[in-house]
Amino acid sequence: MISAACMLIGFGCKQSAPPAPPPPAVLVTEVIQKDVPISAEWVGTTVGFVNAKVMPRVQGYLLKQTYEDGANVKAGQLLFEIDDRPYKASLDQALSDLATQRPNLRKHQQDVGRYTPLAAQGAVSKQELDDAIQATRASEAQVQAAEAAVTNARLNLDWTKIYSPIDGIAGIAPVQVGDLVTPSTVLTTISQVDPMKVTFPITEREYLRFADKIKEHQEKGPAQDEPDLQLILADGSPYPRRGRFHVANREIDRETGTILVQALFPNPNGMLRPGLYAKVRAATETVRGALLVPERAVQEIQGTFQVAVVGSDNRIALRTVKMAQQLDGLWVVNEGLKPGERVVTQGLQKVRDGIVVSATPDTSATTTSAATGQE
Repeated sequence: MISAACMLIGFGCKQSAPPAPPPPAVLVTEVIQKDVPISAEWVGTTVGFVNAKVMPRVQGYLLKQTYEDGANVKAGQLLFEIDDRPYKASLDQALSDLATQRPNLRKHQQDVGRYTPLAAQGAVSKQELDDAIQATRASEAQVQAAEAAVTNARLNLDWTKIYSPIDGIAGIAPVQVGDLVTPSTVLTTISQVDPMKVTFPITEREYLRFADKIKEHQEKGPAQDEPDLQLILADGSPYPRRGRFHVANREIDRETGTILVQALFPNPNGMLRPGLYAKVRAATETVRGALLVPERAVQEIQGTFQVAVVGSDNRIALRTVKMAQQLDGLWVVNEGLKPGERVVTQGLQKVRDGIVVSATPDTSATTTSAATGQE
């Protein structure tokens, strides 16, 4: 009985070992190798291709505005009319003066024609002939002055009508009908917006890097391998049309160490307006055979980058790597990885060096787009 009780007690005290936990589940993706365009980005401002300030050439009271603010106008289209009555009166006065001077000139010319043979015969004195010649010259000068006054009066009368110098979008007029305007008054500004200029600064180093290509562009026009430019608008959306380099400014700004560059973007529907904030992006070089991993596969610890590599036996190896730069949700890897190796993209908090994991391929959009070369 005692031995049986001991046996029962012994069996009751013995506990079975708990089952081993399953390996942690993680998502993995392969290290991709492909040619990668490296882009540079600059902050710029849109500027009308031509910005014409419309100003009167004569002073007067504004009678009419013949266009609607913000409308598209054509070169030669009438925009404003100034009260022309004073200028009509000035023209009439100038024509009257000219009408008076011309008969005087004809009289003096006739005197010279009559005195010339008489002076040769001694019938009139040489002094009388000289006086007639001088009077004729004075009359010629007076007629020329009167003709100039008529021309000037006609111009002033014509300038009471103000026309658009270019095709473009006319701004809101800062003046109103009835205002007294002068040649220093800006009536409106017209901007030609197709194509649209985008002005942005690049650093001195960037300029020196591209100086040869800039010179070639300005001397021979766009090269076949010249990169297109992309415009990113203030709301983060990309402008649908690609642009091209246009011109670089003549000097480096000493205070900022930058030089202004202008690009041209097609703008047929007038979506872009002068003064918009925008970013200009261009692929400035291509890294051949670059190794890429998603950003979320990389851990940064005190300036050191680390990834979790999953071996063929699903065992984790934490590896320190060197990174080049970030690009559209990816890291370009300089050292530490090989093409085709698998790295953990989700579940990094579960892993440690040497453990076995249950690895599932990550089919997220970033990884797929990188593998297929889509943006």
